[in-house]
Amino acid sequence: MITDTVRSLVDRLRGKRVMIVGDVMLDHYTFGSVSRISPEAPVPVLQVENERYLLGGAGNVAQNIVALGGQATIVGVRGNDQDGDTLTALMESAGIQTDLACDDRRRTTCKTRIIAQNQQIVRVDREHSEPLDEHVVGELLEKISRAVQSHDIVIISDYGKGMVNTAIMDALRSSRGASGARPLLLVDPKPQNYDLYHGVDLLTPNAKEASEGANVGISVGAGAPALRESVVRAGLALFQRLHCAHLLITLGAQGMALFDNPGRARRIPTFARTVFDVTGAGDTVIAAMALGLAAGADLLHASVLANHAAGVVVGQVGAATASPEELLQAMQEHPAPVVEDLLGQG
Repeated sequence: MITDTVRSLVDRLRGKRVMIVGDVMLDHYTFGSVSRISPEAPVPVLQVENERYLLGGAGNVAQNIVALGGQATIVGVRGNDQDGDTLTALMESAGIQTDLACDDRRRTTCKTRIIAQNQQIVRVDREHSEPLDEHVVGELLEKISRAVQSHDIVIISDYGKGMVNTAIMDALRSSRGASGARPLLLVDPKPQNYDLYHGVDLLTPNAKEASEGANVGISVGAGAPALRESVVRAGLALFQRLHCAHLLITLGAQGMALFDNPGRARRIPTFARTVFDVTGAGDTVIAAMALGLAAGADLLHASVLANHAAGVVVGQVGAATASPEELLQAMQEHPAPVVEDLLGQG
């Protein structure tokens, strides 16, 4: 049974190594209450009660790897600033092995969310997303060349801040580990960078990202026939555009569509019972998928594992992680998934 195989997989995740290359960022939350409007302008006045700093972007992917029992190494760029110091300290505290280039000419990406009475009222982004300087790219290529020697799986976590570029992707595609083999390349994509991902091993877009990359609308809210037809059309268009080996499209409440190749596609239903917040769910999916593959799972069982992990995190508020214990509990609560053949081949 699928569930029994995936349950046994959870124990094998511990200690597996995954390398993450991508955009690291700091998530800053400011919590408070609003009881009046400012006399200076028609805007609410927030009385600050609490602040929190969390890992965002590629850092959240790495944090998910560690939470599931794996070992994470992250290569990225930070600024020479206080936010960069905070970011590095959070990674070290989380047990993430960091190898960050420090760029004096960029600031560390930081997203500040202002929340009053549990409602986000504004977000403030501090970032530079221009192309990286040549000397910084050179430093990153050296870091990647060293780190890839001890990793068989690499996640490319692209948030469009400049870290993922042609030079980085070319280096990853031509890299070889200690065994002489190229590591598996898994990509969480950014639509404007789709053409960078040519020939990767696995792409994990959500429905919106897949639609944009394929130029095919995915009817997530429609009936089963329309959903099935649109997902297949989008998936085949992405294969034709990128010549990737495999594809996993996350569909929110409709689960996931796994394409082993253009001739085999299956839908795995969602395991989430309550959805509070989808923030970071894509990070959890690709982290669990990578660890599952590192532990020797095939695509289907790694996808079911990732689906369980996503079901755990969307039931929590904010960018969250899933633990092995939570995964096992989720598997107890949900019956074995009924996997649908999207191509009608039985």
